[in-house]
Amino acid sequence: MTNEKNHILEIRNLSKVFDVNTEKEKDVLKDVSLTVDRNEFLCMLGPSGCGKTTLLRCIAGFESYEGSVLVNGAERTKPGTDRIMVFQDFNQLFPWKTVEKNIQYPLKLQGIRDKDELKQRTQEVLAKVKLSGHEKYYPYQLSGGMKQRVAIAKALALKPEIILMDEPFAALDAMTRNELQDELLRISMEEQCTFLFITHNIQETIVLGTRIIVLAEGGRIVVDEKNTVARPVTPASEGYGETWERLHSALYQ
Repeated sequence: MTNEKNHILEIRNLSKVFDVNTEKEKDVLKDVSLTVDRNEFLCMLGPSGCGKTTLLRCIAGFESYEGSVLVNGAERTKPGTDRIMVFQDFNQLFPWKTVEKNIQYPLKLQGIRDKDELKQRTQEVLAKVKLSGHEKYYPYQLSGGMKQRVAIAKALALKPEIILMDEPFAALDAMTRNELQDELLRISMEEQCTFLFITHNIQETIVLGTRIIVLAEGGRIVVDEKNTVARPVTPASEGYGETWERLHSALYQ
């Protein structure tokens, strides 16, 4: 499905085993192979326990595994700022730091100390997530949706090549979730960045994804297709109903 020259991410025969107890092990991922093109927005659907989150954590360098993860043709086994992960948990921000200090903390770890550059990057990414003017707020002063906007801004500030998102909107109310879907869609079209996005929500998959995969147990890929529903997507869009039914059938077969 992809052009080899345009691959940004390649996963080769990736397997991950968890020790369930002293007598039994579980293959969470087994021989998973996948390529992702530059600037794709890849949405991943699958039932609980199929290995979606574990796959993202392996790509991010948070888990040991067998096989290979390559970014731009180079193997990656440890975390790096070329791959940044945004989690579902609202508490991924330091509660004792302001919004701007949360965003600037990983930048300082990367060796950026110039105050003007730190301020400029903070203002740029907050504008992208429509939170300009919230630099001095603390996380407890923010709604769940605003916290997720800050988490996205924090990721964007590092200028990663790949953003990994593990159900970032799952805990939000429906209205906020729809708003953030629109915001992320806009950001994905503006940024030169590749997104891998886990969700259990079929509507969200069709709205956001340029490509959709459905995983079964062990990370087995049972659907891998380009999303042909034209943006902006609504339930009335041509092909929406057929795509929804096809993904639903694959999820619950």
